[in-house]
Amino acid sequence: MTHVITVREQVLKLRKEGNSYNYISQETGISKSTLSGWLSNIPYTPNKTTIERIGMARATSGYAKAAQKLKSIKDAAEKAKKDIGKITKRDLFMLGIGIYIGEGSKTGNSMRIINADPKIIKFTIGWFEKICDLSRENFRIRLHVYPDNNIKECVNFWSSISGIPLRQFQKTYIDIRKDKKIFKRGKLPYGTAHLSILSGGRKEFGVFLTRRINAWMGEVLK
Repeated sequence: MTHVITVREQVLKLRKEGNSYNYISQETGISKSTLSGWLSNIPYTPNKTTIERIGMARATSGYAKAAQKLKSIKDAAEKAKKDIGKITKRDLFMLGIGIYIGEGSKTGNSMRIINADPKIIKFTIGWFEKICDLSRENFRIRLHVYPDNNIKECVNFWSSISGIPLRQFQKTYIDIRKDKKIFKRGKLPYGTAHLSILSGGRKEFGVFLTRRINAWMGEVLK
């Protein structure tokens, strides 16, 4: 089976080859702000073409800034690891409540987390499984994308990240509003995931679980 390269893989390849953010953005359509987040941990040495295009002075300056940023990120990561220490189940429990407070549905009896960050969606699935005893069959995902997104690539990406099979993906929503298309172009290459919960006929995973989550949030926000 032939592997189809994703936009993110293409971006990483271009950066490792020594290309600048401007060049990568032009080649892939991904905004420089998104590239900054994706490539912050990738060492950068400008290639010959980049140096010829922007000049040795700018290339050297860019290399120095990238190296300085990478060192700062590594130093912060080491300190953060010491700050956090061992993560307990209660830590995960409280973090999940915090994510739900910020990103979860709080109206009606539905349970839904909406986010474009794969790490948030992946963590939330694990949280529901470990804290609420849900199984993978209880999850559904509906993607919210824009006209410039490749729907098949988006669905495959989120399925791979989440571990949720394609059969549990609902019909993708395409936002065709013109004012949104320009603003979001290149910023959300895989769209936004709407993760929802189905009870599967079990009362403890239906309205009662919604009420428990609301009660947890209430206790935290007292």
